[in-house]
Amino acid sequence: MKLTELQTDAVTELINIAFSRAAASLSDLTRDRVDLEVPEVSVHPIGELWRALSHLVQGEVASVHQVFTGPVAGDAFLMLNFEGATRLVDLLTGADSQSQYLGASAKEVIAETGNILMNACLGVFGNLLKVRFSFSVPRISLDALEELIRSIVIDREELQHALVVGARFRVQRSEVTGCLVLVLGISSFSMFVSAVEAWAERALSSPDAGDIL
Repeated sequence: MKLTELQTDAVTELINIAFSRAAASLSDLTRDRVDLEVPEVSVHPIGELWRALSHLVQGEVASVHQVFTGPVAGDAFLMLNFEGATRLVDLLTGADSQSQYLGASAKEVIAETGNILMNACLGVFGNLLKVRFSFSVPRISLDALEELIRSIVIDREELQHALVVGARFRVQRSEVTGCLVLVLGISSFSMFVSAVEAWAERALSSPDAGDIL
């Protein structure tokens, strides 16, 4: 299933709203200006996820995984190249460690960043769908991209789609690029797309009517 141009524009706008909220939270946390941009948004069948991600992240990947449940359920991931993850930790903490590994404190920074970003997006989507989500505790891991994709649990009773969102962090005139991935079953995805489309149509007919967030 592919998004129409209207649906893609609407999802991008919603993600921008969520990223703005996440950037504000990260700025408050770090006491430094953090900007988050959305370079691209796309939807892919779960079987094509590797191809979709390979131009955004490669090699060893630091990922934060969070399961969400409710009327719309799925898996959320923040993925960063290993070097990007260590660089982002340095930018957010003001350090200059140039570390070749992620220690416990660095993992906490990445996990909290993923938690803030994913919760902001799911909060916006929850308002849109008028549903509440329950969240698992974020889990951080380091894996080769292929291994990470293989580890994603697929509900074999239902086809799944992945919403892939490019994520560009800007801190202190430096930037780190990664991606946010939401994996949804077909019924959850259809519900999400229908709600996005209805929101976009309301926004087009009356900008104030579309401002439900």
